[in-house]
Amino acid sequence: MISKNRIKYVRSLEMKKYRKAEGVFVAEGHKLVGDLLGAFPCVYVAATQEWMDSHAHELNGVEMDVVTDEELRRVSLMETPQQVLAVFRQRIDEVDVNRVVGEQLCLALDDVQNPGNVGTIIRLADWFGIEHIFCSRGCADLYNPKTVQATMGAMARVQVHEVDLPQMLSSLPKGTPVYGTFLDGDNLYDKSLENRGLIIMGNEGKGVSADVEAHVTERLYIPNYPAGRETSESLNVAIATAIVCAEFRRR
Repeated sequence: MISKNRIKYVRSLEMKKYRKAEGVFVAEGHKLVGDLLGAFPCVYVAATQEWMDSHAHELNGVEMDVVTDEELRRVSLMETPQQVLAVFRQRIDEVDVNRVVGEQLCLALDDVQNPGNVGTIIRLADWFGIEHIFCSRGCADLYNPKTVQATMGAMARVQVHEVDLPQMLSSLPKGTPVYGTFLDGDNLYDKSLENRGLIIMGNEGKGVSADVEAHVTERLYIPNYPAGRETSESLNVAIATAIVCAEFRRR
């Protein structure tokens, strides 16, 4: 049984101001919750008896409500809830920016505002072995329920850092590769690429901002096929990220 106050509390976490005030976020579905249980402190779970029977051993000290499917629908932020909803504590990951960017391939998102795009890019980073993403302060909130769901659990393994992106870029050591995607860039498939540095992906409508562009050392372009054919104006930022990351890893 779940109380009305509990339902009100969980549903309030759909709004950023309440998530920020409480320092928590909501995740739903057996796969997503299962992935996050080992990565983020869990403070509350509402789940069907079937799910509880399989996972109770992972929930020591966690507040729990065993709920019916109907009760889960009442508390869920999704149209079609899936067995379990959990509230986790947000996590702040400390990182030596210069070290990781100097040694590894990392991503930076410049005001990517669609939660689904941000979540999908986190999932892509996980697939391509990219462990750190640096998000400008204008990006969609990592803990937005739509972002969380779109990561499909990848946020358990990829560290996402909110930063002042131009300031961070200005502090990188000289010689650090900083890649950006532009319509007037050099053909991605002809460029020499390193498996370290930073790949910057820009805003859905405006691309990479001028303040960030000033720090780019390598301008990349994903060519359409065949060359010169009339085509769409641009690619979705998550799709473009997948293409760029695949080419870096192919090398």
